[in-house]
Amino acid sequence: MDFLFTCPILLALLLSQGSFADLEKQRVDSGLEIYKKLFEVKRKDQMNALKNLIELNDVNQQYKIIDIMLKGLFKVLEDSRAVLIAADVPPDGPFPQDEKIKDAYSHVVENTAFFGDVVLRFPKIVHHYFDRNSNWNSLIRWGIGFCNLTGIFEQGPHSQVLGLMAQELGISEKSPDYRNPFKTDHSEFFPSADTFQKALREEEKRRKKEEKRKEIRKGPRISRSQSEL
Repeated sequence: MDFLFTCPILLALLLSQGSFADLEKQRVDSGLEIYKKLFEVKRKDQMNALKNLIELNDVNQQYKIIDIMLKGLFKVLEDSRAVLIAADVPPDGPFPQDEKIKDAYSHVVENTAFFGDVVLRFPKIVHHYFDRNSNWNSLIRWGIGFCNLTGIFEQGPHSQVLGLMAQELGISEKSPDYRNPFKTDHSEFFPSADTFQKALREEEKRRKKEEKRKEIRKGPRISRSQSEL
């Protein structure tokens, strides 16, 4: 969607320099306001996807899906960060107009928020992957810092997700009254530590078997003529 707004040439000629600056500011602010509405639509899609994952109610499948999802999410976040840094885009500056930069901006905001949703609802699974990956830690720290400065999360239903995520991940110190609002609501997905550890062991066994099969397929093969000898 094009966020640029045009105005009649005659009106532009009649405006003073100060008035033109005011209109320019309004144009930029309008671009951000339009994006905020698009962001709300995207968040609804994300919530629907998350609801489907929760309703799956199978820790083994959730484990596999989240594994794949996080790898893709952090790859997008890494690529988008590179674009924004290369273009020297300040998070609290004017809303970007270039399509490539707008895409990178939206990818950072939306993927950071979605990762917060996932870690708050599936903390054990996410910690299993996240805590051993220093690159992901660095990326999400940067993402949270970027998002906090955009003004998109200042109010509304998503205002707490960044702070709660940072505390859950240990990025920021937990406040005395910190509580994961979803931990109790969805405790049935992890009825006990034993259930979760069992699922992890099963997944590790599956991976090892798959690796062995790959090694066997890569090994030397005996030709039919050699076997006949």
